[in-house]
Amino acid sequence: MNILITRPLMDAEDLMEKLFAYGHKIIHLPTLKISTVEAELINPDHFDAFVFTSTNAVRNIKLTSTNKSVHCFCVGSITEKIARQSGFVNTSSAGGTVNALKNLIMISDKVNKNSNLAYFCGDNISYDLDLELKSEGIKIKKIINYSSEIISDLNNENKKLIENFPPDLIYIYSVRSAESFTTIVKNYRLNPLVTQSTVMCISRKVAYIFKSQGWKKIEIFNPGDEILKLKDLD
Repeated sequence: MNILITRPLMDAEDLMEKLFAYGHKIIHLPTLKISTVEAELINPDHFDAFVFTSTNAVRNIKLTSTNKSVHCFCVGSITEKIARQSGFVNTSSAGGTVNALKNLIMISDKVNKNSNLAYFCGDNISYDLDLELKSEGIKIKKIINYSSEIISDLNNENKKLIENFPPDLIYIYSVRSAESFTTIVKNYRLNPLVTQSTVMCISRKVAYIFKSQGWKKIEIFNPGDEILKLKDLD
């Protein structure tokens, strides 16, 4: 099977290795450029918990000390894995959606009305988690520590790969990534090669973008379940 992955290499490498091991051909086409932004140094002693909605939020955190005992609420298992690799020792993971993350925080015994949380995220978000939690009486500070820039160019090597090996599956991980990918498809006239593919979307919002543009084969998956979902489609 020909599979197109749109995540940055840092986030996609493990999945790509597993797919290679199963005998699939991989086309790596990153759709977003992630950059660190100038953010304030955070003293972990001033907060009762950190909240991460992506691996990039973890990778771009800047602390005033090496104390990483603060509890970390992570949107999913992959983000939790990166947090652990970064040295955080107290972590918990939601089911891969921001709404599940909100519920995890609300029922946690780590959080009460006196708790002070820090929420790390990018400059483009589709869900105002901080506002949702504030409405529930939780004190939380939103800290933007990375930015995402849409990639709209396609190099000749990837264009030839898509032409020679039209993808059977396309994995899309965010609304911004969907916008980038559909722009590339339009700019490089790839519709005949990819619109018959099954597009694997990380959420209903992502799926809606493709549905609104006439794509027919659309599936929704949870991050970390790519291989399991792939087996279900076989």
